Amino acid sequence: MGLGLGVVCGGFLPRNEFPQAYALFKFLSSAFIQLIKGLIVPLLFSTIVVGVAQTGDLKSVGRMGGKSLLYFEAVTTAALFIGLFVVNWLRPGDGLPIDLSGEDSVELATQKSGWEIALHLFPYNLIEHAARGDILPVVVFATLFGVSLTRVGPEFRRPVLGFFEAVSQVMFKYTDLVMRLTPLGVFGAMAYNVSHMAAGKELDGVWREGWDAVGYLLGKYAALVGSLYLALILLLVLVFVPIMVVTGIRVGRFARAIREPAATAFSTASSEAALPRLLEDIVAFGVPRRVASFVIPTGYSFNLDGSTLYLVVASLTIAQAAGIEMTLGEQLAMLVTFMLTSKGVAGVPRATLVIIAGTCASFGLPGEAGVAMLLAVDEIMDMARTMVNVIGNGLAAVVIAKWEKVFGDPEPATDATEPAP
Repeated sequence: MGLGLGVVCGGFLPRNEFPQAYALFKFLSSAFIQLIKGLIVPLLFSTIVVGVAQTGDLKSVGRMGGKSLLYFEAVTTAALFIGLFVVNWLRPGDGLPIDLSGEDSVELATQKSGWEIALHLFPYNLIEHAARGDILPVVVFATLFGVSLTRVGPEFRRPVLGFFEAVSQVMFKYTDLVMRLTPLGVFGAMAYNVSHMAAGKELDGVWREGWDAVGYLLGKYAALVGSLYLALILLLVLVFVPIMVVTGIRVGRFARAIREPAATAFSTASSEAALPRLLEDIVAFGVPRRVASFVIPTGYSFNLDGSTLYLVVASLTIAQAAGIEMTLGEQLAMLVTFMLTSKGVAGVPRATLVIIAGTCASFGLPGEAGVAMLLAVDEIMDMARTMVNVIGNGLAAVVIAKWEKVFGDPEPATDATEPAP
């Protein structure tokens, strides 16, 4: 509803004729994005520390944990490279309108050498990095902090880890409150962009205004959405299906088993809503409950195939819209950053917007303006990437069960002499 009303209101209230309405649209979009920016440092820092501290020592999670993490990283890396290929091939950001009026201070990513980017990885003042929204060194600090936490005694680790777990849970609830405003943010972002275009602009060498310009804008947004859906389809066909073939999983049978949680994820754009049914259907498919109960929840933090792919598509789309050409080295450095920043926030609605807003600033991209541009159609893209996340986690559970040679094994029977709980 917010998306549709934004198109209608923006089209009938162009910026040049209704400046006050245009100012209201911009306020709604900017206020929502400001709230998202306020989430970045505390949410990412706490979730990364907890995620690394809980799984940074592979001995503590055992053989199955090590295999799971290895599989997760391999598949998410493949997703990143597919996204990188599609966005450089189709260039969905070319021609998308982006408001850079408030981004004068952004340093272009192309002005940094490879050594400068590498040096930027090393944090020197956490408070200063956080205040500037410089997320890359914050992520490195949080990662090293989490690793260090695994190397101290339990008497020191427990209170610190408990504190950051509490902070992360509180931030999840805080984020949930902010994300309840998403319809207003989507309405404001779409109405703001449409109103701006409807006032008239030269596009592809032709002056367009009114609904002609609006149609052009919607066509560009459709190309962006189509590019993401194509990349996700390629991920399914080129990565998921070969994994099933190699591991002996029948593709049709798996598709039938996963269809209901996948449909739930697509229709609600929520991985959490699909989790209970996903666990039950994967167990019914033949994965022992002890495997499914470990791999799938862990995958919700570490196996975000659809969301990880979207991160690179969205960020490079922002760069293309802003006219910033990133070198291959800079793009690869961004991929590494996304592999770190995407961990631990899978259950948070619009978590990818939080990650994009923080990471873009670290690479000289207009994060706030870019998120405002993407927000208009983020819900449509979120549905697809969430569905792929759910399919990917279901597949991961089956693969790990096959790898452990327990697929199809019956659950151990409960001792009849054991008292009922």
